Amino acid sequence: MRELESSLQAFGEYLLKAQLVRPNAAPYAVRWVRRFLARPATNDPLVDQVRLFCEELTQHGSVAEWQVRQADQALRIYFVNFLKRPDWHRRTEGAADPLAPSSPLAALDLLRTRLRTRHYAYRTECTYVDWVRRFLEYAATRQGVPHPRVDAEGVRDYLTHLAVHQRVSASTQNQAFSAILFLCREVLGVSLDGVSSGVKAKRGERLPVVLSMPETAALLGAMTGTPRLIATLIYGGGLRVSECCELRVKDLDFDQGLVFVRSGKGDKDRATLLAEAGRDQVRAHLAKVEALHRADRQTTLGACGCPRRSTASIRMPGRSSAGSGCFPARRCLPIPGRASCAVTT
Repeated sequence: MRELESSLQAFGEYLLKAQLVRPNAAPYAVRWVRRFLARPATNDPLVDQVRLFCEELTQHGSVAEWQVRQADQALRIYFVNFLKRPDWHRRTEGAADPLAPSSPLAALDLLRTRLRTRHYAYRTECTYVDWVRRFLEYAATRQGVPHPRVDAEGVRDYLTHLAVHQRVSASTQNQAFSAILFLCREVLGVSLDGVSSGVKAKRGERLPVVLSMPETAALLGAMTGTPRLIATLIYGGGLRVSECCELRVKDLDFDQGLVFVRSGKGDKDRATLLAEAGRDQVRAHLAKVEALHRADRQTTLGACGCPRRSTASIRMPGRSSAGSGCFPARRCLPIPGRASCAVTT
């Protein structure tokens, strides 16, 4: 027991010295590690033990989602960075994983589950699943079997194929490698020791292309209607295209001149500027959107989709005009899981 507490004290000092977490979060990281080590020991690989521990925390009603992420990060830092365990993702020889997928489709389904458990962004989930699907199809073609075998040599061969034959960029190659690495570590339990140092591409430095103010004015002047309004908001507030298209009426604050971005990149909220130019056009556009929303609600349409984790805390998500989208779509789409409703935004 004294050795454990001494190790945890050294771990806390390591966190503060290496600055891997915020100073006020270091004590909580030590507590999560202590709680994990207090569990009964098993012969499962550490990666599976940590995954099961986080799933148990998720099922616990008193533990929030951010605390589960904090515990997962603390355990990874403890074993990988502090203890430098090389067998973090290595399974014992001859041991079969009862959760291992039996087919490529099962692997993709399990990949989605693991990504959502760790609260990855939905776009990241789609990208990872697409790259894994391409990799499994390539491996099946190379091996001539429907259920290909995944190993370090196959991963290295596929990344070489992307760089040499398909001539993808360094960022695209690294993105594919990140997706396959997540599949091997978190889904299949396959060790890729030595692969990352040999195939990870180095990105070259490029100068950004920035439009001058006259060029931007000419570009906006050539646009009309809703596309011009969207481009004005993007340029004035530094928004991404997806962030602007997902804006809701309640996210625009005309009194303070702010635009609130919800669940942006990294699942973070932020506030940015609402451009002075075009505010009258935005108000006129929102008046049309509100009238369209009222007309759609009379025909049981017009509900607006909400994020996965928000629907449980909202009694009637997307049915108010404030929660409706700023830029409705031209056609109605069904809301997944709700056959009686459709979404127009």
